Amino acid sequence: MKKWMLAICTALLILGGAGCQKDEKASNKKPAEHEKAPEKKEKTELKNTYPLTGIKTNKPTDARVFAVMVNNHQKARPQSGLHKADLVYEVLAEGDITRFLAVFQSEKPKVVGPVRSARNYFIELSQGFHSFYIHHGWSPEAKKILSGNSDVDSLNGLYYDGTLFQRASFRQAPHNSYIAYKDIMKGLKKKGYDNKDKIRPLPFLNQAEAKALTGDKADKVLITYNHGENVSYTYDSSTKRYARSSNGKPTTDRETETPIEVDNVFIVEAAHRIIDSYGRREIDLTSAGKAILLQCGKAREVSWENKDGRIIPSGTGFVPGKTWINIIPTQPGISKSVSIE
Repeated sequence: MKKWMLAICTALLILGGAGCQKDEKASNKKPAEHEKAPEKKEKTELKNTYPLTGIKTNKPTDARVFAVMVNNHQKARPQSGLHKADLVYEVLAEGDITRFLAVFQSEKPKVVGPVRSARNYFIELSQGFHSFYIHHGWSPEAKKILSGNSDVDSLNGLYYDGTLFQRASFRQAPHNSYIAYKDIMKGLKKKGYDNKDKIRPLPFLNQAEAKALTGDKADKVLITYNHGENVSYTYDSSTKRYARSSNGKPTTDRETETPIEVDNVFIVEAAHRIIDSYGRREIDLTSAGKAILLQCGKAREVSWENKDGRIIPSGTGFVPGKTWINIIPTQPGISKSVSIE
């Protein structure tokens, strides 16, 4: 492969963000005497890096992070906009059903939803990115935080139902609240919040570190949440990504049918405690603990830590790309809740 072709391929790999992909090797073949040697083209240098994906770009990377509470009830599937999220936290709410905190920065979804109500630990996770926090309703604990803490920039669908938030006719409440990106921006402006921010990057491996990754083969991981609700990730060696499923059904975007595929799957243990008769929980997101990190078709046992409000792997980093973080209870824990093939 000639040098100018190598440069283009390298740039495409960087833009694609697949930290696990291998480099092409340049050809040593010289042009024949009657052939004109191709002109040398300068390699395009991408000057910026998206802070939450580690992907190189020449576009501005200072857009304000926004985080949306997304419903994961069976009646809310398939959801909208998750394929555009840089990072998603998946955590239990009440009962056996998880809820998503979808964190957006490098890409803008046309619409997100169904939007669901706030919980205090989701607010804590959102604040790790100084996010514009978007929710529809709240628990008593979340209401105390959002009503009395001016440090949390938020938008509540209870006050903008039918204006910024729209009810879809194809689903029933509480599984039918949606918000468009343009209305997120309207809400940001309406409330006088900044739309730009200097965002600290997540820890990412460089190209050499990503190539040197070791670990056990991990083509598929199954996570069981209590009574039968499960999540699986299946590795595709051609894309170098993990495709997500719920109870065996692929997770896709409702409008575009785009599959949810991620470069990092981070499974962490945290202590959960039921705090009321409704089944609401407190979750310890500060004490650190056991974790499994899946990247490039390999699984590694690591530890997690909370660094400035963010759940990250201790002593290592993510490969550039999208990340899904599954937080599971310490009881029964990773050893009983997670199966890797």
